[in-house]
Amino acid sequence: MDISYILFIPFIPLAVFLLLGIFNQQIKPAVSGYIGVLGLSVSAALSYYTAYQYFFVVGKVDGVYQTFVEKTVWMNFTDTLHIDMGILIDPISVMMLIVVTTVSLMVHIYSRGYMKGDDGYTKFFAFLSLFSFSMLGLVLATNLFQIYIFWELVGVSSYLLIGYYYTKTSAVAAAKKAFIVTRFADFGFLIGILIVGYYAGTFDFQTLNAVNPEGEGLLLNWASSSFMGLSVITWALLLIFMGGAGKSAMFPLHIWLPDAMEGPTPVSALIHAATMVVAGVYLVARLFPMYYFVEGGFALNIVAYVGAFSSLFAAIIALTQTDIKRVLAFSTMSQIGYMMLALGVSSYKGEEGVGYMASMFHLFTHAMFKALLFLGAGSVIHAVHSNYLKDMGGLRKYMPITNITFLIAALAIAGVPPFAGFWSKDEILVAAFEKNQLIYFMALFVAGLTAFYMFRLYFGIFWGKDTQYKHTPHESPISMTFPLLFLAFMSIVAGFIPFSEFVTADRVAFEGHLNYPMAAVAVGTGLVGIILAWIFYKKENDLAERFSNAFGMLYKWAFHKFYFDEIYMFVTKKIVFNLISTPIAKFDKKYVDGTMEGIGNKTVIISEKIKGLQSGRLQDYAMFFVSGVVIVALVFIYLWTN
Repeated sequence: MDISYILFIPFIPLAVFLLLGIFNQQIKPAVSGYIGVLGLSVSAALSYYTAYQYFFVVGKVDGVYQTFVEKTVWMNFTDTLHIDMGILIDPISVMMLIVVTTVSLMVHIYSRGYMKGDDGYTKFFAFLSLFSFSMLGLVLATNLFQIYIFWELVGVSSYLLIGYYYTKTSAVAAAKKAFIVTRFADFGFLIGILIVGYYAGTFDFQTLNAVNPEGEGLLLNWASSSFMGLSVITWALLLIFMGGAGKSAMFPLHIWLPDAMEGPTPVSALIHAATMVVAGVYLVARLFPMYYFVEGGFALNIVAYVGAFSSLFAAIIALTQTDIKRVLAFSTMSQIGYMMLALGVSSYKGEEGVGYMASMFHLFTHAMFKALLFLGAGSVIHAVHSNYLKDMGGLRKYMPITNITFLIAALAIAGVPPFAGFWSKDEILVAAFEKNQLIYFMALFVAGLTAFYMFRLYFGIFWGKDTQYKHTPHESPISMTFPLLFLAFMSIVAGFIPFSEFVTADRVAFEGHLNYPMAAVAVGTGLVGIILAWIFYKKENDLAERFSNAFGMLYKWAFHKFYFDEIYMFVTKKIVFNLISTPIAKFDKKYVDGTMEGIGNKTVIISEKIKGLQSGRLQDYAMFFVSGVVIVALVFIYLWTN
């Protein structure tokens, strides 16, 4: 398969970024929007062509999907250890190309309407294109160091987009918070990469994942070295997962995600729904054979439990939030936890690897309906100029397209058949049930909570009280409603893709089937959540307030996100700054700086005293010379006579 043309997929957005960035002042805003959309349209078309060629023409050989790599050596360390730059094509990279370009294209189209009239319109499209380039480079990476380079570029892009409204103090703080928290996580990621490179002698994904179904191969040659009871490679995998957990906002590195909603809403749809936050899931999936085979999958079990807890933790917080974008932010964290736990409970071979398939399936379907939810929220905010539920209600009468598309997305995420979320979520629950009952019941409970908080959101925006608006709301323009309609269509049909025929852990297709009893339980749980939301929020009443008062302290803690922001600030300011950094700074200033300054000051004093020796006057030098000669002569005479 000729894959050289695939380089154009990431490089077209890069070219758009450079064009709009360099000629920011010269290009008219309307033109910059069309340039951004055109660039992503070409990348999306190439991505769909690649998917067709790979999945239906040349990708499968003897029933197994192949890996195609084109790369060049960038930096050499040893004969085997080097950093390459190139592109890797396999089922999950092709799937991610479709996700990233599809959602990014819809966001570009949507932004033409949403950002109209903004002073930084051209700059915004430049930043969107930079992010698209970074994310596409990440999913095409051939090795750990290449993915790390684009990983950091994604971080820079998200920093620019979250802090886009740089005149708002809260936006600047949110951008710094996201950047700093993910830097700590990425530090762990980097250490993990270096450990792998030292012990394995390679960063290459193909070599690292080169194991047969019995777990034999390269892994056994270097997984035996141990540290604190675990192999060093297990530690490396846990550190790499730390990087993924930071980027995917998993507990306890989740605190940046809700604040990141300070960016424009299209940014939330692109970064915090469909692309950047699933980079952690993609990273674990990319190294899945390592996670599964090294030390009996110890690191993979950690992934499963972190994902399950994060999913439940975020769903509980989402129940209480009143900012609609923050509800969706915690919903995103919860659904990514679903993807992580699915990977964590998966096996490797055949149908036993249903968890891996389900995770990638849910990544795909979630990208569509969560992007739709964020863009729908943006449409609502565009109409009422507020993010808060208290300022909304009865909007179905004013915004029929936004209403129906938001409802479709809510039904999809709630797991109602035949919408996309039902099919992928059902496969996750099946995988969890077969491997770990505790995780299964946690995931099932989260499914009910998800249905409840999503329809709390839906009824609060479009039904509930008949709010009297100062300015009558109206439906968004076609540039904003077209992406809503397209993503709504995808949220309906994406679930019917036979995903197990395309994306599996061992790359051998298997026939997926619906587990009717478990599907019935899951759907029933979701319907209970929807019915409760109907009772509480469909019409204006005081039931919700009474129940929140009844839960008292628990509700207060959940509303304040269990005070994790305050805990982090306390640890940072009171402990790290006051008890560690301040004493170190004082020691540095008093003793280290003091010693250096003392040496300098003494040098100056001595120089002042002896500088007369270098006066530049000839008579002084003659006097010193004659005096020296006389002294030497006297000493010589004294020694001679004695």
